Amino acid sequence: MATTLLLGGAASGKSRTAAALAARTALPVTVIATAEALDEEMVVRVARHRRERPADWAVVEEPLDLTSAVERARGVAIVDCLTLWVSNLLGYELGEEDIFERAAAASKACAARLEPTIIVSNEVGSGIVPMNPLARRYRDVLGRVNSMFADEADVVALMVAGRAVRLSTMLTDLEES
Repeated sequence: MATTLLLGGAASGKSRTAAALAARTALPVTVIATAEALDEEMVVRVARHRRERPADWAVVEEPLDLTSAVERARGVAIVDCLTLWVSNLLGYELGEEDIFERAAAASKACAARLEPTIIVSNEVGSGIVPMNPLARRYRDVLGRVNSMFADEADVVALMVAGRAVRLSTMLTDLEES
């Protein structure tokens, strides 16, 4: 396990699977949390994630500078999650090209680590087309960011009902089967 990207819908088991993969190693774990608790519901979610984590895992709370956080991580790094990271970047009114530059740097930093890196993100592009422009922009930007991280990952899996479905890595993999 070098770089693993876990995609899926809300509450599909992504974070739980990331934690289980990290716990299987004998390495220390650094969780890079991108969430900002800006409302009561997020405060509750963040508190739940904190309770569920082993007390000896290091936590870096970094809503914007993901590359730096990844470079500082020791042991297994869990990035949880790209979904909120992209939302934060859009909320700080960064342009798409700046977001894509940051995503390219962060995905390369994940792939360059000698220790395992597990990245969590939602797959949001499978539903209906959102009615408002910001929601469509978010869906499209996150989809591209997810693809950039998938390009750098050794393993990409789609989480469905707590189960991982490993995805092929290249179009040639599909042509050969």
